[in-house]
Amino acid sequence: MSKGILTVVSGFSGAGKGTVMKRLMEKYDNYALSISVTTRQPREGERDGIEYFFRSREEVEEMIRKDQLLEHAEYVGNYYGTPRFYVEDMLSQGKNVILEIEIQGAMKIKEKIPEAVLVFITPPTIETLRNRLIGRGTETAEVIESRLKRASEEAKGINLYDYILINDQLEECVDQLHNIILSEHCRAQRNKEFINTILEDAGTL
Repeated sequence: MSKGILTVVSGFSGAGKGTVMKRLMEKYDNYALSISVTTRQPREGERDGIEYFFRSREEVEEMIRKDQLLEHAEYVGNYYGTPRFYVEDMLSQGKNVILEIEIQGAMKIKEKIPEAVLVFITPPTIETLRNRLIGRGTETAEVIESRLKRASEEAKGINLYDYILINDQLEECVDQLHNIILSEHCRAQRNKEFINTILEDAGTL
């Protein structure tokens, strides 16, 4: 069984990355969404190992000390992090693991797993992004401007990613993401064992 690909997906708030990943999971097999570890209390209906891995603060700090988190951050008094055990288990089963995270976390993942694929999802233009945020109808003008300002800051890190996907047509964007991951499976550096076998066999001809 070939090892799965870890794909880290980032994007501006309002770019539709969550929708893209949800559709990817619906449309194609052999994918797994990464599940984060958190110290916050479960909300009603949330289950351990499904929405999150719920752990105590002491447990998470121990995981940090033992380098058992690929990345982590503290937000509003709670830790959130990507558990190495879950990602590596899914990859070893041949599952392609999708992780949605912001730029700082993506860079930490790339440091620890250099073969991870980084994908940045963006709308065609910033004006499109503004219209999408307004179209939600759930945020004030002040919040929207704050998100746009953050997007302008995040844009400076786009060139650190391996691929840029323009989310204009959902199905097209989903198919492109799927095809990127399929292509990554064929990279020579991911198939060294197979290449060595071919070279050995060729040497006997």
